[in-house]
Amino acid sequence: MQNIPVTQKQYVEVQCLEATQPIGSMYIAVINCGDLEKISFTDVRRMEIGGENREVEDYIGIQRELNPAREREIGRYVNLIDATFPNSIILAMSSEDATYFPESNTMKILYNEDVAKVLDGQHRIAGLRHFEQDMSKFQVIVTIYIDMELEDQAIVFATINKEQKNVSNSLVADLFAFAKTRSPQKTAHNIARALNKKEGSPFYKKIKILGNAVNKETETITQDTFVKSILKYITNNAQEDRNFYKIHKDKNEKLDLIYGKELTKLFLRNMFILDEKDIEIAQLIYNYFYAVSSRWPNAWNSGADSNILNKSTGFVALMRFFKDAYLSFDRIGEVISKEEFINIFRNIEIPDENFTKEIYIPGSSGQAQLYKDLLSQSGLINDEVI
Repeated sequence: MQNIPVTQKQYVEVQCLEATQPIGSMYIAVINCGDLEKISFTDVRRMEIGGENREVEDYIGIQRELNPAREREIGRYVNLIDATFPNSIILAMSSEDATYFPESNTMKILYNEDVAKVLDGQHRIAGLRHFEQDMSKFQVIVTIYIDMELEDQAIVFATINKEQKNVSNSLVADLFAFAKTRSPQKTAHNIARALNKKEGSPFYKKIKILGNAVNKETETITQDTFVKSILKYITNNAQEDRNFYKIHKDKNEKLDLIYGKELTKLFLRNMFILDEKDIEIAQLIYNYFYAVSSRWPNAWNSGADSNILNKSTGFVALMRFFKDAYLSFDRIGEVISKEEFINIFRNIEIPDENFTKEIYIPGSSGQAQLYKDLLSQSGLINDEVI
């Protein structure tokens, strides 16, 4: 850390409360994201050649390497209208650089680089560098430990990251039901729910709502897989679209329509935007998979563990082929009938008994192989594959 003459030292003062736990005291403060970025640093785990004996190796630091992709993802998120970090970023500081004043519930922190070591939250801090507004408009909660031993710092880091459990993606998809404004996520969620509940639907009781199967024999497709497979034909950036609708919810404004090559990639987008035809999108997917279930009734309705057609391998491949099948009619924006889709699948000669894990290995390779088989036998042409 750079040495600064005492008379030139600058400090940032933050509102702060002291809390006592078995490990000792900690201080919960609120700080502007710009000030936090200035004073914080990350002690990345790395190898160091020791002192005079250049043969001795040692490992120092406790943090993981910063993931640039994660930084960019958070950088986009922080500029959404409803961005929030409700959880605390955890820091370790020296008493030489930070002083707590209990009578005013404030803490003075030396305003200099490398003052606050990040124990948890490095990607959030990195993402906040991309915040495009006044930094005072995004304040974050920080938990500060003063003069904490390195051993305890490592234990806190390990404990936090060991105990964290990711929320099910299917649960995240389902929570969009609470949204009051329009979004691609809410549309896809509503379609999944509707097709799963409708008797006679090819997806009737086949989707694992919240990602957990009540009946493992029939519920073979996760809500997350279903939703993502629809979203890829509606939007390139679901978060930005959702943000647009939240900002313009009272202005009756719509997203821009797309045309040409972009529309062939996102062929459901204008239906989603122009007249909010969610019901028509659901009907289109219903008709397509009705044709699938008619062509391969045994495989589509089989609960056998070896069968892949009604599981993620088969479903993802079928949703990929859905684009080719739909575009072959050259009627983007219209609902293709069951009979029209059935005519496409009549040309495909894959027997029900071939939809097995041995022929189509679960995962991306099996999905790709099934897609290629569907495409080649259907007689449809996809220049990207050829």
